[in-house]
Amino acid sequence: MTLPSSFRPHRAHFTALALVCFAGVAAPARAQFETRARTAFPQGAFSMALGDFNNDGILDVVMTTGNGFSVALGNGDGTFQPPVTTRTQLSYSLAVADFNNDGNLDIVVANENGSPSTVSVYLGNGDGTFQPPINSDTTDYNEFVAVGDFNNDGKMDIVVIENPYISVLLGNGDGTFQPPSNNDSFVGAHWLAVADFNNDRNLDVVVTGYFGTGDSIGVLLGNGNGTLQDSITQDIEYVPATVAAGDLNGDGKMDAVLGYDLGGVAVFLGNGDGTLHPPVNYDTTGIGNGKVVVSDLNLDGKLDVAVPSAGLGSAEGFDVLWGNGDGTLQAAQFFSVGDYTGLPAVGDLNADGLPDLVFGTDVGVVSALNTGVVSFSPSTAPLTFPVQVIDTTSAKQTVNLTNSGSKPLSISSVSVSGEFQMSTTCRKSLASGADCAINALFKPTSAGSLSGLITIVDSASSKPQFIELSGTATVVKVSPSSLNFGDQKVGTKSKPQIVTAKNVGSVGITFSSVGVTARQTDFSSTDNCTGRTIEPGASCEVSVVFDPTETGARSADLYFNLPKGSIGPAPVALWGTGN
Repeated sequence: MTLPSSFRPHRAHFTALALVCFAGVAAPARAQFETRARTAFPQGAFSMALGDFNNDGILDVVMTTGNGFSVALGNGDGTFQPPVTTRTQLSYSLAVADFNNDGNLDIVVANENGSPSTVSVYLGNGDGTFQPPINSDTTDYNEFVAVGDFNNDGKMDIVVIENPYISVLLGNGDGTFQPPSNNDSFVGAHWLAVADFNNDRNLDVVVTGYFGTGDSIGVLLGNGNGTLQDSITQDIEYVPATVAAGDLNGDGKMDAVLGYDLGGVAVFLGNGDGTLHPPVNYDTTGIGNGKVVVSDLNLDGKLDVAVPSAGLGSAEGFDVLWGNGDGTLQAAQFFSVGDYTGLPAVGDLNADGLPDLVFGTDVGVVSALNTGVVSFSPSTAPLTFPVQVIDTTSAKQTVNLTNSGSKPLSISSVSVSGEFQMSTTCRKSLASGADCAINALFKPTSAGSLSGLITIVDSASSKPQFIELSGTATVVKVSPSSLNFGDQKVGTKSKPQIVTAKNVGSVGITFSSVGVTARQTDFSSTDNCTGRTIEPGASCEVSVVFDPTETGARSADLYFNLPKGSIGPAPVALWGTGN
């Protein structure tokens, strides 16, 4: 698609709507997070929200994608069904609310259109489907939309960024809106959040933005009738990305948390009159996208901050900055999810009373379940096994489970599914601060891409925790797995060494190609495998010669390629030294 000139892809818009209350659950010392699932979406990830769109008590996810918005219904265990897309006009922002008070969640989309400029409401049918759009006019094309009741009439309203304006549109209670009330007192708005910053029971707006070389944050106090006062603006040092609101120090005055565009967050404590203290900045573990969410993630009564981050060593995941309850934050703690993490949102995905995280990326949604006092090392992003020959057993991979709580952890069961095996040192009880090992083995009986689960039932959560397992299996047994040619004079050829490939499957196979890494000139091969049917139990051979072109250590890989859709063996590593 063609993006309008005012749109910056790395500043993608989203609204995270928390619809679940987490009160009444015993508070762990620190939450831990387990990567549960990845759900493919159409390309997009400009905006994301959580909500129960089919009224089954399970949170679903909606994300703005390339040709509309896509809704994936939740399964209640942190996984989602395949998304269903509703086509819309060009848009990069959406929000979720019940705009006609029928008990079904609706979706409002901020359209980037003109002549006229509009927002569109898609009324929900209560089953995850939506009615045709209801359009309401705005003043200019819209970059961002959020929801709130700005005139306290019980009908949901919206606030939009339509530069140079921040505009409130009062809801009529049927999915339509009254004409916008425009306010142009903040220059260069790009993100906002809704909260009451002066305790007058009227909703206000906190906004961040940039214009020219200036970066700023502002608060626009609401008058309670759908109009906003002029912005109380202060300059900031770094380029902002997003902003969220919450009372971080428990003084009854709303504070603001800002995410910087290239990493780091800032806390602006509120004075209770719409003004903010100067920022206190906190580092993140890596460069992130500045998309912050504020929530009590460990249920200790203190608000925490989560933000995507590329951690140390460029690992992809997110940081949590645990709140101390006095307006300060602890140093960022990194959680790896194994994938890029884009737009964050918070909600209880598996109904265990613990707040979980979801992240929208340009290829899908990643869910990270809160496991309370249980932590896993390494992260429980899928344990991936290299290519394994059928009817053989892989080397083990180990995940350590640690009880980071203050009380013993009861473990009811640890089980495995799929073509995998498991052993564990975890017993019925695990002392505070102790850890135990869960060992996984891959023993495939059939070729292809295979998956499985290790399921842990313990007292950390009312729902099981999972370690996802994945591996690929082949019917080709290659021996040896590596060749070392030792020292060889540059410009001379070594004696050939032989690699044998055996078909251990039950049907014939045909190699589409066999050879050394492309553009590699230090090793060459000849074979009687390519294009020939190798029957079950039969073998073919490849002869490899080392002919170094330079001095020093030289290496390459020998590949056995099967037709598309079949799994070939792991490549044979080739080594030698030119002298």
